[in-house]
Amino acid sequence: MLEDKNPQRTPLSELGEFKLIDHLTKHFTVTQKSTIKGIGDDAAILNFKDKEIVVTTDLLVEGVHFDLSYVPLKHLGYKAVMVNLSDVYAMNAKATQITVSIAVSNRFPLEALEELYAGITTAAKIYNIDVVGGDTTSSVSGLVISITALGEVSQNKVVKRDGAKPNDLLVVTGDIGGAYMGLQVLEREKEVFKVNPNNQPDLSMYTYIVERQLKPEARKDIVELLEKLEVKPTSMIDISDGLSSEIIHICEQSNVGIDLYENKIPLDPQVISACEEFDIDSTTVALNGGEDYELLLSISQEDYPKIKANPNFTVIGYFTEKEKGRHLVTRAEERIEIIAQGWNSLKN
Repeated sequence: MLEDKNPQRTPLSELGEFKLIDHLTKHFTVTQKSTIKGIGDDAAILNFKDKEIVVTTDLLVEGVHFDLSYVPLKHLGYKAVMVNLSDVYAMNAKATQITVSIAVSNRFPLEALEELYAGITTAAKIYNIDVVGGDTTSSVSGLVISITALGEVSQNKVVKRDGAKPNDLLVVTGDIGGAYMGLQVLEREKEVFKVNPNNQPDLSMYTYIVERQLKPEARKDIVELLEKLEVKPTSMIDISDGLSSEIIHICEQSNVGIDLYENKIPLDPQVISACEEFDIDSTTVALNGGEDYELLLSISQEDYPKIKANPNFTVIGYFTEKEKGRHLVTRAEERIEIIAQGWNSLKN
């Protein structure tokens, strides 16, 4: 489908690696005080003074993490940045810089990479981060994107996965399950297109969940809001692989158990209606779907009054002693053990 969308096709071989890097990075500007030198030398120079530095890397591989038959390249560039920034915000940190490396096969013309980098540029501007380096190389198997993100945080504000205590509350931001159901819609329309290429999909009924899949937003606003509310979570993680997997990560790192309440899990009405249409249980989607890039956090009960009236937060569970185990408390008051069935790229 790439060929149809790019009438002009400039082979990457016309530029060579260094001219290609210059061409793709010319729109990146430096805005962070901690960036002393960005792109243009052997290495970037950063100065964080007395801050703690957080570093995270994610790899996105065509055919494993994304399908270009329905993922626009501009959206892909944007999402690739969000995936990494979300991990920085999950440490209660401020994202400051990223590096971007790509491997591309010769089926991608220059114009395709311009689209990809337009998405990266947009994300960098909106989230106020500097692109300070990266690499390009050839690939024999499509497109690979690797982004490394850096962030800064005061030592006394770092939040890890290992601080949850019995009696803490489990809190989630936003709503979950949308990205997975958006993927189901896109996969279905892809199959319809294969049968009838003249059929144009009508996605107007699914705008929210499709956007949750194609253009997620990292929750920078939550880190800022928590500081304003004077709430420091006892633990935090981003929801990339599914709610159940992330809960288990916190429980294992913190040596605690959990009671997760099914009737408290926040679901958008579009998620509920799509689940009914696809005949999928909405709780199963919320537990195992992934890619929502919301934040999952634990707070002490003393901080509950500070967040209880805020629409960004929903209390969905209660931490217990480790010996009590990890359970989903259903609407029927049954207790079901929580197991990790979220996204696993090595299996799926």
